[in-house]
Amino acid sequence: MKRIIYQTPEGGVAIVIPAPDCGLTIEEIAAKDVPTGLPFKIIDAVDLPSDRSQRDLWAVDVAILTDGVGA
Repeated sequence: MKRIIYQTPEGGVAIVIPAPDCGLTIEEIAAKDVPTGLPFKIIDAVDLPSDRSQRDLWAVDVAILTDGVGA
């Protein structure tokens, strides 16, 4: 399973979890759901930290957000 991550304007990390069988590709979902102009990365769900208790402290290196930009 894939996830889409991007940095929010406030500096946090947003994670988009596509709905199963929605009929769109992961790239189409990212273009549609990531805010306009924000870069994103498509990752495997297993690459996300399993401990979500400190999720508000997560950070992402914007240099890795190279898979596209929200439309």
